[in-house]
Amino acid sequence: MLDGGKSPGYIKVAVSRAATATEAVTEAVSQIERRTTCFVMAFVPTGMDLEVLAHELDRQMGGVPVFGCTTAGQITPNGYETGALMLVAFPRRYFRCASLFIPTLDPLPMQRISEDITRLKSQFQRTAGWRRFGLVLCDGVSKQEDLLASTLQVCLGDIPIYGGSAGDGLQFKATFVLHGGKFHSGAALVLLVETALDFMGLGFDHFRPSETLLVVTDAIPEERLVLELNGAPAATEYARKIGVSVADLSPEVFAENPVLVRQNNNYHVRAIHSVEADQGLSFMGAIDDGLVLTLGTGTEIIEALEAGLGVRGQGGQRPDFILAFDCVLRKLEFEQKGMCDEVSEVFRRHNVLGFNTYGEQHCGVHVNQTFVGIAFFDHTPEDLH
Repeated sequence: MLDGGKSPGYIKVAVSRAATATEAVTEAVSQIERRTTCFVMAFVPTGMDLEVLAHELDRQMGGVPVFGCTTAGQITPNGYETGALMLVAFPRRYFRCASLFIPTLDPLPMQRISEDITRLKSQFQRTAGWRRFGLVLCDGVSKQEDLLASTLQVCLGDIPIYGGSAGDGLQFKATFVLHGGKFHSGAALVLLVETALDFMGLGFDHFRPSETLLVVTDAIPEERLVLELNGAPAATEYARKIGVSVADLSPEVFAENPVLVRQNNNYHVRAIHSVEADQGLSFMGAIDDGLVLTLGTGTEIIEALEAGLGVRGQGGQRPDFILAFDCVLRKLEFEQKGMCDEVSEVFRRHNVLGFNTYGEQHCGVHVNQTFVGIAFFDHTPEDLH
């Protein structure tokens, strides 16, 4: 049963907070009409037995495809949660889907992905009047998301792609995607989705660039590791620029003091993950020697959130629901500021549903500390109701 605000009209959302995988799946699946469902997305809390969970989902859904991932938190009809299994069922009346599983991300098989995506597009017959988008879920600690996102967007052409990196709480150790009745690490899942509904992609944060610049002067790009900024040890220089000691650096401090990268006249957050040996900084996105980073400053959070979610369809209507990929670092900042309840209330009013990620994919770009989503609207109400 939905326990937030007004329920979406075009999908079914099922939530269970049961302690065991079997109980959670049984409770959630009982809320779904399998006969009318095209596919299900599962957003999984930390600590559940993944083998049991995958087996029970496969068994109890009775042949309905289930795709999903482990998460760093869920966005349910109640807003932010950490211990909920959430299933989002997409009905055949409004959605069609084809999937591509990528079992290995390191090294990334770009030629194979290109061939497979081309084949998927050609074999997935178009429905007149329906539109397409791509969804990607990938291992959040693979360090391959930048190349994966850009490769997929090139392959899909004018079909926009959105998604998120799987999480595992805040451990940053092992994350998994769900495909074919099993959870897989070091892997990715691409869904090509066709829908009768209008939709709009979203991507926003609440930071603006400052005057403070940090130039990467020594890095190990394949490890996303910065050794020096402005010719000084990276952690020392970053801490000096934000006015704290190296000993005070933490995920909470990184979340409140992000660095931004300029790309195509837009600024994207390039999140810092941790301080490493010899004062290095580990990042959650691509870095390289010579990259110019700009220290970001925060704007009013709720105002930015309302503006980002307050989109309207072609007829001026509010979204029926918004499928969300929301960076865990945003939630971490909100928690530190005591704002999670307020943010959750905004999510409830806008029918936001999804999960907290280790990074987001937005139209070919891998970003951090960003809200990425897809807002779905009525297409032609007289035909669909």
